[in-house]
Amino acid sequence: MQDLFASTILTCHDPGIQYERFEYRSLFVPHHLTAAERQTLHRITQGLPLLRSLRAIMDEVYRLFDRRCRADTALAKLARIRQRVRRFRQVRRTLQKLFSANLEKALTFLDDSLLPSTSNAVERSNRRHRKMQKTVYRVRTQAHLTARIALDMLRDARTQDRQETRTTLHSTRAG
Repeated sequence: MQDLFASTILTCHDPGIQYERFEYRSLFVPHHLTAAERQTLHRITQGLPLLRSLRAIMDEVYRLFDRRCRADTALAKLARIRQRVRRFRQVRRTLQKLFSANLEKALTFLDDSLLPSTSNAVERSNRRHRKMQKTVYRVRTQAHLTARIALDMLRDARTQDRQETRTTLHSTRAG
């Protein structure tokens, strides 16, 4: 994406527009844009169909991951996007990852209703553990790390017993 922006910024001779294009280059990537951001994007891409097509392609890529869509439909849309990207040489270099096989694998989750569409809940549940790791493993002596890992392993081994104890206590209190 850097090559594409560098070439389009240098072709404009107005320093104000050059500055705006550089300043607002992040508007080409986000999924949702406000009305003001859309207006700014429209203003800075005037006369540059290549940049407008880049944003249009990004909108299509985001629509691929809509949960209402099936994997077969998404794969057909991906084929159309790839065909469109192939027409533009500079955009093709910028969006190389669209031709990755991993993208096709990522679309298989659309058919599985048990998988959540985002991993926000998983990240939220791991946040406490990650924070603890950050503070605990800050001291990096070999003896301290060995003792800390042993303590973590012991805690993990006892997790099942604690869960059974907690379940028993709750059931006896309830009834």
